[in-house]
Amino acid sequence: MRFSISTAFQPVDHLLPLARAADELGYHSMAVPDHVVDLEELATPYPYTADGARRWDSSAAWPDPWVLIGSLAAVTTRLRFFTSVYVPAIRSPFQVAKSVGTAAVLSGNRVSLGVGIGWCREEFELLGQDFGTRGRRTDEALALMAALWTPGWTEFDGEFYSAPRLMMEPTPTEPIPVLVGGLSEVAFRRAARHDGWVGDIYPVDEAIALAGRLAEVRREAGADGDFTVVAALSDALLPEDFARAEAGGITDCWTMPWAYYHGLDATLEQKVDALERFAREVLAPVNG
Repeated sequence: MRFSISTAFQPVDHLLPLARAADELGYHSMAVPDHVVDLEELATPYPYTADGARRWDSSAAWPDPWVLIGSLAAVTTRLRFFTSVYVPAIRSPFQVAKSVGTAAVLSGNRVSLGVGIGWCREEFELLGQDFGTRGRRTDEALALMAALWTPGWTEFDGEFYSAPRLMMEPTPTEPIPVLVGGLSEVAFRRAARHDGWVGDIYPVDEAIALAGRLAEVRREAGADGDFTVVAALSDALLPEDFARAEAGGITDCWTMPWAYYHGLDATLEQKVDALERFAREVLAPVNG
């Protein structure tokens, strides 16, 4: 199993030291969340809590994912990065393609694009984007971006986006993996068309059930090859818990190891200590 460190809601000045430590200790990747703004008042409920309340308070930092990933890649050598998740439909797909493609080139192809269709209607409206068409626009944007990341001239003619013959450089030298978030059947089918799925926080048994459903959807779609399944595991504590999740189809676990040892409000020193302890007590036994 591969292990990823979540950067969600962390103080910005902790992020580079945590990336250096994770890189040295053998973690696979870091996960970077996305919001352009955090609006004080929302009518749209947050979809990943029972009461619709947001998991963060107004002090939480939301650095631009691709600026952050560029900075983290510059201080690491092997650590990968993915967004968890980025919302292309609130932005121009041309600008998204430029940011992601540049990050891929500068990092030596160490980035994956985790995408979602977005849940916050008010954020879409603030940025002048239609909320109702976000799913179709996401699919089309992904097709357009794949074309823009291909060397040479390209052109595109879609329902929402079009491009005359043009070229976007620099071009990544390897395909950028696309991971899809969401719990709906539509999201599962979208994930099956790409390289993986990014989930939320689940008990191990629920995560295994979701991985099983994703495998079914992929079989129905005739998909084959490697497929990434990312989830945070709320009740996994011992190496055998993570091994069981891996056997059930979870390829990547994202986590904040300091929550196990020091609590979520840990200092930077405690977070680095937790990365070291978790690497010794969990990563090493799980991965031999």
